[in-house]
Amino acid sequence: MSAGNIRSVVLEELGNIAPEVDLPSLDPKADLREALEIDSMDFLNFVTAVHHRLNVNIPEADYPKVRTLATVVAYIDAALAKKPA
Repeated sequence: MSAGNIRSVVLEELGNIAPEVDLPSLDPKADLREALEIDSMDFLNFVTAVHHRLNVNIPEADYPKVRTLATVVAYIDAALAKKPA
C-alpha cells in the first residue's frame, strides 16, 4: 500500500472522529489532538479504527510516535513494510 493510500485512510478515519474539521488544510506536522481538538478517547477510537482498517497495531507505548499526520503515515508505512507479503 502506498503512503498516499495510507494517508487517505488515515484522513478518512480522522474525519469520522472529527467531522467538523477541514482535513485537507490539516498541517501534516501539527499535533493531531490539538489541531482536531480531540480528547484521549477520540484518539484511542482513531487508533482502533486504523488498526481495523489497515491491520496495524499501534501499542499505547508508541502513541508519542503517531502524534501528527506525517508520523502516523510513516509509522503505518513502516509497519506494513515489515509484514510478510
